[in-house]
Amino acid sequence: MNNKTTHYAKAGEVERQWVLIDADGATLGRLATQVATILRGKNKPQYTPNTDTGDFVVVINADKVQLTGLKADKKQYWRYSGWLGGLKFESFKDAMEKHPERVVEHAVKGMLPKTTLGRQQFKKLKVYAGPEHPHAAQNPVKIELEG
Repeated sequence: MNNKTTHYAKAGEVERQWVLIDADGATLGRLATQVATILRGKNKPQYTPNTDTGDFVVVINADKVQLTGLKADKKQYWRYSGWLGGLKFESFKDAMEKHPERVVEHAVKGMLPKTTLGRQQFKKLKVYAGPEHPHAAQNPVKIELEG
């Protein structure tokens, strides 16, 4: 009889790496999908859906990310306070001027699971507007974006 079993990764036995991604000239959505894939660990052979098998991701140059078509003019972010008249809108251009890190974080967060595991995976994302980052000691491996 064949004794083949599926290996499931346990929380303590996952080897985490640090990955550096340069967002200079990248399209926001394509960047976010690849970052979310790495955060979840879906690029690894030991991926397990109910365990955090992903790596840490450092995104630099978030202020140079782009959108295709007319989305740069028309895209809006909104938040609601819960009060009457508490719906606030912010355009993509305004958001990029004030806090470009949050634009990338928002895009990636939308592609992660809306569970405790997704929140845990999101904490491994570090986004910086400029080319400098304080994670040089972790020796992040620079990878090129696909597509």
